[in-house]
Amino acid sequence: MSDAIFDDIQTFLGATRWEGAEIAPLVGDASFRRYFRIRRGGQSAMLMHAPPPHEDPKPFLHVAEWLNANGLRGPEILREDASQGWVLTEDFGDTRMKEWVDDHPGDEHDIYAKAIDTLVQLHRLPPGPFEPYDLAVYQREAALFLEWYCPAVGLTVDEAGWEAAWEEVLTPMLPRQNPGVTVLRDYHAENIMLLEEGALAGEQGLIDFQDALVGHPAYDLVSLLQDARRDVSHQLEHDMLCRYRAAADPGEHFEADYARLGAQRNAKIVGIFTRLFKRDGKPRYLGMIPRVWKAMERDLAHEAMAPVAAWFDANIPQDLRDAHGGKIS
Repeated sequence: MSDAIFDDIQTFLGATRWEGAEIAPLVGDASFRRYFRIRRGGQSAMLMHAPPPHEDPKPFLHVAEWLNANGLRGPEILREDASQGWVLTEDFGDTRMKEWVDDHPGDEHDIYAKAIDTLVQLHRLPPGPFEPYDLAVYQREAALFLEWYCPAVGLTVDEAGWEAAWEEVLTPMLPRQNPGVTVLRDYHAENIMLLEEGALAGEQGLIDFQDALVGHPAYDLVSLLQDARRDVSHQLEHDMLCRYRAAADPGEHFEADYARLGAQRNAKIVGIFTRLFKRDGKPRYLGMIPRVWKAMERDLAHEAMAPVAAWFDANIPQDLRDAHGGKIS
């Protein structure tokens, strides 16, 4: 940690009871944000630095306020200076859902069930005061596959055909996401914190929700059950979708819409993970692409995805598909 960052933190904390606290840098995420744990007098808090112009903490603060006001479990905001990118929050600890279920596989079903129940609770609420997850956003995200993955493997592809195929696939779904639900967009096992270690009935805390939009209820289910960062068995995915459908009754088109959003999200993630390698020098994300690609292929097999599946058949060589994306260099 540089002296400049240390001084900036001390200035931010100076008017609070955390003045003079111990500061420990933490591993960051796939963004420009940095995180620190603050300790003083046997208590701790989390400090996020989301520095302008690359980051803006105001959306995080906005969504956190809405979640906490509506009975969900975002971290309590202790202090903020959004203009400088500083946010001090409640400390949710270190027990992420991903590592816990990897180390305690017998708990996996119950912990995922609780995460599904959180989505049921979220989707029963009126949609939050957030921007719509509309066709333009879906298209912009899907285009990341063309922008980053295709050049990285040396492909020249039919870009107009890609956009047209996605419009044909997604347009029938759009009326079914009105008035919509709050979509957290990165609701997966690395962004769900277990607040009572070892207690399956304990609370699950939410993080990394600053990109929330109003959209389709299937999206966060895809995030959770086609997780880019850990393997979720087909049986667990099936069981959790059944649990959600029993509680929420999402309608006859839900399976097709789940495939639509699964393919869209997974194509986007292949593009983002390629970008993290090519632009940001983060090669560890390449190792996750085969998992994402396999899930995308399963989604493409659904009849609702026929136009996009045909585009893949015409533009992505079979050897790359068999290799779940192939070698990116």
